[in-house]
Amino acid sequence: MAQETDRFRSSTWGWLRGTLAGWGTLLLCLVGVGLVIVLVKWLANLTVTYELTDDRLILHKGILSKSIDEIELYRVKDVRLDFTIINQIAGIGTITITSSDETTRDAPLVIRDVPHARARREQLRDHVNAARRQRGVREFDMVHEDMGA
Repeated sequence: MAQETDRFRSSTWGWLRGTLAGWGTLLLCLVGVGLVIVLVKWLANLTVTYELTDDRLILHKGILSKSIDEIELYRVKDVRLDFTIINQIAGIGTITITSSDETTRDAPLVIRDVPHARARREQLRDHVNAARRQRGVREFDMVHEDMGA
């Protein structure tokens, strides 16, 4: 059985400190409207937990009605990290995962407002490489070049 190495959620506090939308919400708190926005964002972040094991990234979704989805790490094609200057100050970032797994068939998995995003991205990349080595999987990029001229 795979051992859990990390479990995390998107950070509501990080979102408040690390995004322009968060700063705007804090300003709206002065008139009371922002509290509703913070509550909605907090509940949205509470509904999804990400669990990283040696061979999978598992998404636990829901509070009353739960679902579990997973991405086999050997299928991950790319792990991207994006952050703004404000994100860097708050210590958060956005991790985008592209894979050949059914979970990301229609669009990449985007995990926003991740605390310690740089370290988590590196940890994820290390696990992806280890999972590929363990399964003996290599990735080949197929480039489609227009042969007509």
